[in-house]
Parts: sequence; C-alpha cells; structure tokens
Amino acid sequence: MSAAPQRLVAALDIGTTGVKAIVAEGAGSARAPAARILGMGLERCAGVRRGVVRDIEETTRAIRKAMADAERMAGVKVGSVLVGIAGEHVAGKQSNGVVSITGGEIRTADMARVNDVAASTRLGADHELLHAIPQDYQVDQQGGISEPIGMTGTRLDVQVYLVSVLSSVPVNLRKCVEQGGYAVAEFVLGPLAASLAVLTPDERELGVALVDLGGGSTTVSIFPGGRIRHTASLLCAGGHVTADIVHGLQVTQQDAERIKERHGAAYEPLVPESDTIELPSTPAQGPRIAARRVLAHIMHARLQEVLEYAADEITRAGYQERLPAGIVLTGGGALAPGMVELGREVFAAPVRLGAPGAGLTGLADSVESPRFSVAAGLVLYGAQQLGVSGFGTGARRNSNVEKVWGPVKRWLQDFF
Repeated sequence: MSAAPQRLVAALDIGTTGVKAIVAEGAGSARAPAARILGMGLERCAGVRRGVVRDIEETTRAIRKAMADAERMAGVKVGSVLVGIAGEHVAGKQSNGVVSITGGEIRTADMARVNDVAASTRLGADHELLHAIPQDYQVDQQGGISEPIGMTGTRLDVQVYLVSVLSSVPVNLRKCVEQGGYAVAEFVLGPLAASLAVLTPDERELGVALVDLGGGSTTVSIFPGGRIRHTASLLCAGGHVTADIVHGLQVTQQDAERIKERHGAAYEPLVPESDTIELPSTPAQGPRIAARRVLAHIMHARLQEVLEYAADEITRAGYQERLPAGIVLTGGGALAPGMVELGREVFAAPVRLGAPGAGLTGLADSVESPRFSVAAGLVLYGAQQLGVSGFGTGARRNSNVEKVWGPVKRWLQDFF
C-alpha cells in the first residue's frame, strides 16, 4: 500500500563518492520523529568534490538514477526532496538578538522575531544563511531558558548559532536536482540531519562529538546541551586513504576501493600476521600476493591522521574535556573494521560507531549503515516538519499552505 502523497518524505545525500536517495513516509511527532522507509537508491558519482558540484551532467545522472531506484522500490512518484549540504564552504558563528515584549506573555511570534534579529547579521563574503539555530534564551536577563513561550517578561534575549554556505554551492546543487526532474524542498546541514539518525537524546544533552568520515571531507560537529554548537569541515578524508592504497600497493583507483572494502582494516593490531590478499596485476607484473597487514598499516596511518585532525578541532573549539558522551563515528569511512579501537586510542574517550536505526521502520535494514546517516537523518528531519505542519516534502504542495507553515518550519532546528 502506497503512502498518502502528502506524507511522503524524500531525501538526497549528494557526496563525493556517490548519491544516496531515500523515500519514506513520515510519522511520529516534532520532538520524536519517525519514518517508514519505502525505498532507497545508491549510485556512484564522480561529479561532486567536497560538497561542491564539479560536473553538473554527471551529478544530474547520478541523482536521476538514485531517485528512480528509490521510487521504483517505494512504488510512488516524488515531487520534491530534502538535500543535505556540507563541506569546507560551510561556516558557523554565534550571534545574539534582543527584543522587547509587548503584552507581557512571550508568544511564538516573539520567538520568531528575536531569532530574526539575531540572524540579521553580516555573513562572510558571498555567503548565505542556511540555518539559524537557537541556543539559549534569556527572559529579563535570566538565562538558561530553552523554551520561553508562555513566560512573562518585558525583554527576550537569544543566542543563535548561524550556519552559512557559499552562495554558489546550493545554486549548482539545485540546478542538478531540478535537471534530474525534482524540486528542492530545503537544503539541510548534513551533520544536523545525521545527528537525528545516529545520536541519542542523552548523548546530545550530555555532550558528544559527531565525526562524519566522508570520501571528500571529514565533518566534526559538537552537540552539548541538546543542540549543535560547533561544526567544521576537514580536508583529510576517505579519499586520501584510497589514494594511499593506490600508491602503496600499485593498483588502480577502482581496485583500491574494492580492496579497501573487502580486506581493509583501520587498526593494524587486529589483523593476523598470517593473512594475505591477492592483488590485481597486469600481464607484466604477474601474480601478486601481499600481506594483509601491509594494507592495514597503510589505512591505520592515514585514518589515525584523520582522527587526530578531528581531535585537534575539538580541542580548538574548547570542548576537549566537555564531552562526557564521547565520540560517535559515522559516514562511509567509519565502516573499516577497527575504527572504534583506533578512535579510542586517538581520542582517549568513549567511542562508538553511529548508524541509523532508531525511529526507522519498514525497509530500515536497507539503510542501517553509517554511509546512510545523512540520508536517513534527512527523512527524519522531514518527518519532524510533518509533525508540525502535517505536510511532508515528497509531494508537490499548495503555495498557500507553504506561506502559513514556512515561518514555523524555519525554527524547527530548535528541536535538535
């Protein structure tokens, strides 16, 4: 039985190594979103690098193929999609806002007004606002308030975390999605979406760092007090591991990816010294055998460097001793056996692997992998919108409905 069109939620995670698509039916509430997975698609793509489109035609092809596979599996047609966005072009900064309260009691309109004041600040050159995420409110200079609606006061202050992106990036991503036959419902920060899929409420409240190991970049996002407070993109990522294997084992890029997935290990001590692997070879090279520990040594060295950069970023942000819930590793790069052991050694903190699961039903087993964290988080984000407005993102919607619910949806990030 197909989902009702207005309850459809569709998501696209357009990464350096591939495009992931999910079609789902939103459920749950704004504070506890859930989704029934109806279909998914995964297509390799060489048109994006570090979140920036380099080849529109190739990216469009991959989007069209991934979405077609997801729609075929779901048995429905999709009109619009939520699109994840991340990379070195993303910037974050803190901003403050203050407004006076007329009428004594704080209402939703007052919250929206103070958030707008905080968001009306100068961004970097050629940057545009992606999210304005409320951190803490003050009523008559009394702080530590997370939900001021209904309280009485004359002054309302807010501290907001502003996330901006280079203006050209969403323009080119939108062009690829639209040429693929879909409309962009909204761009969502990738780590923000992934946090919905892989972090527990307790972890976000206590303080946790989410390290998303992608093919083109590694994203570090910090969640203390239930909200995202810091995000940064590191240039060292899974693609560097593949490049090291290419040079170290003298194989092609495609063979390096295959060897990494089938025989790779992130923590060298876990690999028995007797293990060997057969390497692809040319007629001139002849048959080749290598110790699997050589592969593990190459991967261990590079992945340790990646995690050390992530640890340095956490220290630079001032959260080295302020993350009781530790580190959660996710993304395709976190799939290598031994990543948790390596992470515990580098961070000297609790480390676990983060994969989607909570809140997902239906064909959930199809997306229960760290590489689907962003895509799965996007459909949960869409379900969160559904909990407020009653309308999902998958079907085409009436413009009058969008006008009414647009301002409300804008501040949904407060629920993270």
